[in-house]
Amino acid sequence: MSEQLPTTVAEFTANLAHVNEKIAAACVAAGRDRDEVRLLPVSKTVPEERLRHAIAAGITRFGENKAQEVKRKAENLQDTGVEWAVIGHLQTNKAKEVAQYAAEFQALDSVRLAAALHNRLELLDRTLEVYVQVNTSAEESKFGLAPVAVPEFLDELAAFPRLKAQGFMTLAAFSADQAEVRGCFQLLREIRDQAQLTHGELIGRAELSMGMSGDYELAIAEGSNCVRVGQAIFGARNYTV
Repeated sequence: MSEQLPTTVAEFTANLAHVNEKIAAACVAAGRDRDEVRLLPVSKTVPEERLRHAIAAGITRFGENKAQEVKRKAENLQDTGVEWAVIGHLQTNKAKEVAQYAAEFQALDSVRLAAALHNRLELLDRTLEVYVQVNTSAEESKFGLAPVAVPEFLDELAAFPRLKAQGFMTLAAFSADQAEVRGCFQLLREIRDQAQLTHGELIGRAELSMGMSGDYELAIAEGSNCVRVGQAIFGARNYTV
């Protein structure tokens, strides 16, 4: 990937091709079908004018961390038909924006948030695909359910039919130790496998959203179905916007 921020359709096309080649190679190494792994480009802090070039390069769904940023971008880019996935922690008072603008939400981690989203979806007569976030690294800085809390949460999720769970999401430990990172991904896979036995009707496609720019190849080896990649596609982020 070039150090220069991509600003043209050709540059975004090249960056996407590079990431997709790496995903394909990781799938081959893991003995998996490339079609099993979805690339979710993470566009947080990237302005709309650059996103239009990324859309022209073939991106149809973007991942964003903040509900307010999704609202702004969805309104400014509504003519494109692009979809939005919210992948960051959400406070209940921002449920309105996610319910209205997002096609999927990957950070569901409390019954209170589930209720807030469901109530908004009821008003809008919409449904929302969700992934249950699990804190597999036990780091206090990370959001997500404790692994032991997942079965009870799935029991309660049945009360919110407008939330269409499709699997689980995690953020691995921020570590140079590949065994530690792999352990986080393996734990989420085990949680998913157990949930298929006990709550199969509640977790839809039973997918695993795990892996970001620094560890998605390991995540693919451990069964990820969705990798969330930002800077390799969009360049360095500008956190001043």
